[in-house]
Amino acid sequence: MSLVLDSAAQDLLFREARTTSAFSDEPVTEEQVQAIYDLVKFGPTAFNSTPLRVTLVRSPEARQRLVELMDEGNQAKTAAAPLVAILSADNEFHEELPALLPHFPQAKDVFFSERPARERSALMNSAMQAAYFIVGVRAAGLAAGPMAGFDHAGIQKEFLDDDHTPLMVVNIGKAEGEVPHPRGPRLTADQVITTV
Repeated sequence: MSLVLDSAAQDLLFREARTTSAFSDEPVTEEQVQAIYDLVKFGPTAFNSTPLRVTLVRSPEARQRLVELMDEGNQAKTAAAPLVAILSADNEFHEELPALLPHFPQAKDVFFSERPARERSALMNSAMQAAYFIVGVRAAGLAAGPMAGFDHAGIQKEFLDDDHTPLMVVNIGKAEGEVPHPRGPRLTADQVITTV
């Protein structure tokens, strides 16, 4: 059975897309970022909670502070990327629920009055949204280089606050040059899918 999405779009979003470390100098505009968000905001989350927050690191001063918090192997590519985004989970996302879930505004208090429940939900749902974000970057004809190798506490202190948990740092731009290694293997459907 074929997919509804045409083959070129499948290639752009998945089959030919690669995590990228080398980018051209072409800038990533505010309009591109807005278009990415306006597409990926429709991805589903539990209770329509949308806890992902995106911090764009554009100024040279902020970029230098961020580079210093990246693991050594991620510093040069973060310094050189046209745009860098810090993706984080808003642990106080429940404050938006009355507007985001108008048919059940009491969900804010029924399910999320306790911080541990909010943190679990924020982590799971913002991780889903981070994946949507990466696919959205690809849909814009750009490449993404997501990274988890950084000082999490340092980034939280320097760029966020106690209510936001950093998930990943994503370098964004037009890919340049060859990917330095072949695509890694993937598990087959038979290895992953179980029918009961």
